[in-house]
Amino acid sequence: MKTEFQKLKTFVKGLNNDIDAVKAAVELDANNGLAEGNVNRLKNIKRQMYGKTGFNLLRIKVVLSKTG
Repeated sequence: MKTEFQKLKTFVKGLNNDIDAVKAAVELDANNGLAEGNVNRLKNIKRQMYGKTGFNLLRIKVVLSKTG
């Protein structure tokens, strides 16, 4: 690739190194949005509870959480 922009070269090189994943992302309808949403929810609950109590109360809060 002929360009003066080093960041663009690095980006294109990364795409070429993982071309199978790039093709799959374009061609397939599958995604991991549901799993990522749950991970985000759990991380937010963990942040809210940081330093307040032990694992048991954190577990109860996650289980009883109304979102997700």
